[in-house]
Amino acid sequence: MAELSDKKRILKELIKKLHQGASPQEVKKEFQEAFEDVTPTAIAQAEEELIKEGMPREEVHRLCEVHIAAFRESLERQETLAPEGHPIHILMEEHKILLGFAARLKDLSGKMKTKSDFGSVANEVEQLRELERQLKDSESHYLREENVLFPYLEKHGITQPPAMMWMDHDKIREMKKNLYTLVNSHKGIAFGDFVRKLEESAISLAEMLSGHFYKENNILFPTGLKVIADNEWKEIRSQFDDLGYPSFTPESARAAFAEVETSASEVEVAGALPFETGSMSKDEIEAIFSSLPVDITFVDKDDTVRFFSQTKERIFPRTKAVIGRKVQQCHPQKSLHLVEQILEDFRSGRKELAEFWINSKGTLIHIRYFPVRDKDGNYLGCVEVTQDITDIQKIKGEKRLL
Repeated sequence: MAELSDKKRILKELIKKLHQGASPQEVKKEFQEAFEDVTPTAIAQAEEELIKEGMPREEVHRLCEVHIAAFRESLERQETLAPEGHPIHILMEEHKILLGFAARLKDLSGKMKTKSDFGSVANEVEQLRELERQLKDSESHYLREENVLFPYLEKHGITQPPAMMWMDHDKIREMKKNLYTLVNSHKGIAFGDFVRKLEESAISLAEMLSGHFYKENNILFPTGLKVIADNEWKEIRSQFDDLGYPSFTPESARAAFAEVETSASEVEVAGALPFETGSMSKDEIEAIFSSLPVDITFVDKDDTVRFFSQTKERIFPRTKAVIGRKVQQCHPQKSLHLVEQILEDFRSGRKELAEFWINSKGTLIHIRYFPVRDKDGNYLGCVEVTQDITDIQKIKGEKRLL
């Protein structure tokens, strides 16, 4: 059997043939003649190298469906074994349930084709709304992959397959968004048009989920199991738990998984201060505070002003002379009772926010106070956040990153 490097070379040649127009059946036959077996990792690495060599990611993504069809028989011999509680087991169990939702959606659209008007499908519409709720609830499935699993794969040099899976996620989100719009506006269109569009949406979503989950189950997940260490999977599970699960995730899938204490030491930077979620140097921390479009002041548990941010355009004046001063002395006598009440409410736990807004020189200023507590809930002090929200109030519609 050829070495792994030879396998990857031949795989890349086969994918290029597909790119040049060869039929999947032709490539599949050639593949079966050249290989006794192939690992999902080799396919992932082949895709990675093709993109690095200049083939557009979108093209590899488009070809993904084609070359998986050619390699399906070999891939089906690959087994992904992950015990209950393992992140991969959780994701794969959710795949099964999501495919079930897609199947139900197709069944509902089929039933509605036999009816004549909206009055006769009240029960089906109610089921559609329940499916809509479940599909919306599934968003955490994709968020856990994007924000936890994908970064760990990238740490081990697997970057392009996660990027392509994220492209799939965005397509799935767009399909779901269109489905929600259709369901919620159904009374505004003709019944026949609604049923036709619903069927088209159901079929597209089912095909998309089926293909996407197949790629993850047979390529991405086995690759992850090969390159990610056991202690890292414990970290991944802990972070999965932090992000949460859909209501439909089986309890058995979320069985106990050995916990691990995480730290930022893996990406230590000389002179940086370690935090639970990373590390930064003193200069970086100070620069971040100065870059924020808000004024921040921290008052400790003894009501002493300890810190304020040096933003480019301060809303209210602050001088270094206030450091070490009691916060009560920083306010006029007429408002002192309000300051005392806010601090007492924070200390006692009665409130977690106090906010005010005022007009000043043609601008609207939003002032918020938050209690600061440690992990055990002990009061550490209070932070004041002041922001000019004049322009924010004018925002309408949406402006996306892309």
